[in-house]
Amino acid sequence: MRTDTPVTLFLKDYTPPVWWVESVDLHVAIHDGHAEVRSRLHCTRNSVVADGAMVLNGEALELISLTLDGTALDADRYTYANNLLTIAGPLPDACVLESVVRIDPDNNTQLSGLFRSRDGYFTQCESEGFRRITFFPDRPDVMAKFSCTVEADLERFPHLLSNGNPVESGTCADDATRHLVRWEDPFAKPAYLFALVAAKLDVLEDETQTASGRRVRLAVYVEPGKLDQCSHAMAALKKAMRWDEQRFGLEYDLDQYMIVAVGDFNMGAMENKGLNIFNTKYVLARPDTATDADYQGIDRVVAHEYFHNWTGNRVTCRDWFQLSLKEGLTVFRDQEFGADTHSRAVTRIQEVRALRFGQFPEDAGPMAHPIQPASYAEISNFYTATVYNKGAEVIRMMHTLLGREGFRHGMDLYFERHDGQAVTCEDFVAAMQDASGVDLTQFRRWYARAGTPRLHAEGMWDATTKRYTLTLTQSLAPTAYEKRLTESGQAIVDGTLHIPVALGLVLPDGSDAA
Repeated sequence: MRTDTPVTLFLKDYTPPVWWVESVDLHVAIHDGHAEVRSRLHCTRNSVVADGAMVLNGEALELISLTLDGTALDADRYTYANNLLTIAGPLPDACVLESVVRIDPDNNTQLSGLFRSRDGYFTQCESEGFRRITFFPDRPDVMAKFSCTVEADLERFPHLLSNGNPVESGTCADDATRHLVRWEDPFAKPAYLFALVAAKLDVLEDETQTASGRRVRLAVYVEPGKLDQCSHAMAALKKAMRWDEQRFGLEYDLDQYMIVAVGDFNMGAMENKGLNIFNTKYVLARPDTATDADYQGIDRVVAHEYFHNWTGNRVTCRDWFQLSLKEGLTVFRDQEFGADTHSRAVTRIQEVRALRFGQFPEDAGPMAHPIQPASYAEISNFYTATVYNKGAEVIRMMHTLLGREGFRHGMDLYFERHDGQAVTCEDFVAAMQDASGVDLTQFRRWYARAGTPRLHAEGMWDATTKRYTLTLTQSLAPTAYEKRLTESGQAIVDGTLHIPVALGLVLPDGSDAA
């Protein structure tokens, strides 16, 4: 039973990391009863912050060895306590830290990090699971290029997958019953996007060609015997890739894109770079077992995770207070994909219904919070309807204010400025404002205000002047969130929220007024 009290983190207290990690080289060897993880981190000191010790996260790790620049560290050079590995100075401005740890994925009941699911091994690293695999500064603003060698029994685990592109494979030199595959991801990413799979799976393969002419291998991996239920997920993936090219000019960047379906995966799906891991609910379907809603759900979730390749992976979050930066934006993108794929009117009704029955009560309840709260105690409680669905509505309002073309210009500028970076919600709004010339100063209040505003509309038609006047009055009572801020002495963002309103007049005969 967990007895430690979570520490409350505050947005205002963000500080950059003392150390960057330029590259990570992992070797994960899966054995009966344990896995051994060898890690090689190329670290550089952050020149814009004060010197400090090297501090890495590590949870449920058995430390076997630790070396710095090839020299074994004596026990007085480091401490490993309270899930933190601290290496005392003096340290050079650039160094290589190597560690060997042992982990127990078979008994990892948290399903965070590397865990066993039936006859295979899988990972879930968002938001803080990578620290359960090896030592690392496990925060999203530390972006590194990863390579990973996965080693396991050949017969039981014929498929060894990780991020990026496969560059080497073969049997182990000292044991012909084991094999390994080495993967390299050329794009820097935070540790929460790392993924690994070792299992015996069936695979549905296909291929697509990007707008620039690159050929990409597509693969959907499932438990043996379920290959006949994968075709819709594959079709949804191909549609999503084409749609993102046409709507936002965003093209896939690796040689292959893989989806793995796991029956007891603890998230709906996870956008790990090039290796998405899904719950089977959002992959498996055939006419005799699935409803129309099931098929539509697969369309949307497959698209959502693919769209994260740019809005979440290529440009990621500086810290977890920025979660809606990737999730609100990507939900809006998958909503637009759903509207173009199905009926725009029907999908919009479904989305608003979900908002009213799921998010409105959250905003009216004791756990009310804005899409970017000022503090949190437990990040796993941060994945809410507010951050996702209300966050998508905030993006939609920006889209309405700027128009489709203006919003696209803002997206283009956002990627031009921030590709390969870990950024903030403010960076996104600034790109939208700068690209369009529309002042979004008042609009920014949406990020810091909780609650559902109420509008009172009063219309008056003057038959003499043939003029219609609409008066809107907005009210927003303090929520439980504002009360918590007041009690803790924190500032409250107040003032009217900017809400775009579309207006049309209909004549008695049902026609639109000129």
